[in-house]
Amino acid sequence: MKLLHFMPLRPCTLTWLVLLGLTTITYELGSWASGKLLMTAVLALTLVKGELVVSYFMGLRHVQLLWRLVMAAYLAAVGGVIAIAYLTA
Repeated sequence: MKLLHFMPLRPCTLTWLVLLGLTTITYELGSWASGKLLMTAVLALTLVKGELVVSYFMGLRHVQLLWRLVMAAYLAAVGGVIAIAYLTA
């Protein structure tokens, strides 16, 4: 009987596992009592998740810096609008 060899995880598989973990953390933080610091942490984790999706699943890891900056600006703008809407209410 042969022992199974360790098969290293592919980058997309590892990223998917990280996204699952971050989603679980975000869900748990969001289900606690709301507060400005807590919501800021949830939004920050969501932006990190968005950046992982852009880099690994949309394939923008190896493109020109301009395109990565455009997507980062988009994520920051959406996160900023949500933060303003939530934190000023």
